[in-house]
Formats: sequence, structure tokens, C-alpha cells
Amino acid sequence: MDFAGKRTDVVDSGGEVDYSNYQWFQDAPPPRPPPSAPQSVAPPYVPLPGVIETNSAFEFALSVAPNIVYARYKQYGQLGVLAWCSEFGELIENLKELGFAGNMFVTTRTQALKTCEELLQLKLDIKMQIIVMYLSSQVARLRRFLDGDRVWTDYPDPQFPLEPRSYT
Repeated sequence: MDFAGKRTDVVDSGGEVDYSNYQWFQDAPPPRPPPSAPQSVAPPYVPLPGVIETNSAFEFALSVAPNIVYARYKQYGQLGVLAWCSEFGELIENLKELGFAGNMFVTTRTQALKTCEELLQLKLDIKMQIIVMYLSSQVARLRRFLDGDRVWTDYPDPQFPLEPRSYT
């Protein structure tokens, strides 16, 4: 069968080109344009009034948190601390939303870390170790969000009884 299509069984590299008299790199490249002035710096960040108010509210809530948990402990005992830990969990979730939206101020972050330290330094006589562990886990959760690379060593040691009680 005879057709005028390209044959695939033959490679045609064409004739040899003679480059012996060709002078390479004789023409200089075009000059580069002079460097332009540095790009203007982005305008300073001016937060919206709602963002400022939200951060102020969080800073206030965080600054009074140790006093509130202590008042709950005095009023309701260990169960008051347990209930407050649940409320603190909601505060942490809202702080995380603020941070993920890119609206958390450095002062809010600093206050949150300070609050974590103050919460763990409170002198609460909590016998139910599950409450101590719950409070510590809430503090750890907030710290991991705010400063995940740092290792914290100020958590209270659980005081589980070593000797089992006999109930006879």
C-alpha cells in the first residue's frame, strides 16, 4: 500500500549543517533594566473595631479567670472547679477561632499564657484527681494552640493513693 504519510520506520535527521565559520556569542545581550525602587511596604494593619473589642473582651476574661475559678472553688468546692473547666473549654474554642481567623493580638496571646500559669499555681485542695487532670488538660490544650513548640513542666503531679483501701 502506497500513501503519502510520514513513515515511522525511518528516522530522517536531515543533512549535516556546517557551523565551522559561524562565530558564536558575538552579539552582546541587551542590557538589563536598572533595579527598580524597592516595593512599597504594605500599609500598617489597622484592625476593625469589632476585632479590637473582641480581643479586649478575651483579655479581660482571661485576666479574671483565676479569680473566678477560685471563687467557684470557695462556693461549690471541687465540683465548682469541674464546672468552670467546662466553661474554660468554651473560652478556649472561641480563642482558637479568633486565632485561626488571624485576629488574635499578641497581648491576648500573652495574657492567655499568663492565665495558664496562674491557674496551675492556684492553691486548691482538690482530692478528686480527675478534676486536677481535667483542669491540666484544658490548660495544656490552650498552651498547645498558643505555643506548640514549648515544653511545659509546671503541671501538678497526680496524687493517686498507692495503697488500696480494704473495704471489709
